[in-house]
Amino acid sequence: MRLRRRIQDDARGRDFTEDEQCLLDAMKVADHVPDLRDDDVLPMLAVAQLSARDIPDLPGPEGHDLLQVFWCPFEAHGPGRTIDVVLKWRHSADVGAVLTPQPEPPVAGRAECVPTTCVVHPEQVVEHEYLGLLDEGLQEEISAWEEGLLDGEEDEGPPSAASYATYEEYEAAMAAARVEEPEEIDYMSDLSIAPGWKVGGFASWHLTDPAPVDCQVRGTAMPPLLTVDKWECDGASRSWLPLEDRDAENDPRVIDPVGVYLGRGLMRVHTCPADPLHPHRLSFQ
Repeated sequence: MRLRRRIQDDARGRDFTEDEQCLLDAMKVADHVPDLRDDDVLPMLAVAQLSARDIPDLPGPEGHDLLQVFWCPFEAHGPGRTIDVVLKWRHSADVGAVLTPQPEPPVAGRAECVPTTCVVHPEQVVEHEYLGLLDEGLQEEISAWEEGLLDGEEDEGPPSAASYATYEEYEAAMAAARVEEPEEIDYMSDLSIAPGWKVGGFASWHLTDPAPVDCQVRGTAMPPLLTVDKWECDGASRSWLPLEDRDAENDPRVIDPVGVYLGRGLMRVHTCPADPLHPHRLSFQ
């Protein structure tokens, strides 16, 4: 899977060479490790490593400043026949030499279970609660605010040519209006829930009704610790795209840099705010 991605990235903008095409053609779904038994113990796939140094509000147990996330790359091997996720909270000072090469399972159920290796550059953003979880009065206020923005744009309209002495002045005013034209703002797409992989924040319930995710030990509501998304942005959420990526927004490596698609496309790992070492829970959208 990693070799296929390297070949595809190297060939971006050109045809595959004969050798590359031969390699890709040989990558078929098959029994690649015939001696592997169902009950053999295998290493899990390392998915993410998050440090409190980079994420100051990482909600970990006291004294633990490093989170390592692993999962089994077979979606039916976890509880309830979903993916099996393991969280390892550690003290970074206790981490010794890194194993080379790092242990990995030799096979995976689907390519979409294997993240593309990348470096994380955390960017802190402000989210707001999912619209459907706000009280009805506030929802109505937000709807009126959005309609007011649209009405204001429609009322202003383009400059009239009759208002200017020369055509050149009119053209200059039109150009200025285009530059200053605000983008349409939508609470759900632009202000509420950021897409992409993220730590913390609020949960989106865009496919199902909101459902409680409570700690099985204390019964406390469990907020998302980690959200694993299928893309970093889409056509309705450009406001969340990092500034350095906006010139390359049509590059699939920007829109889908990790290449993971679990469940319906979005998976969340929830932890207990009272004690993150309590069993975590998963939710899917």
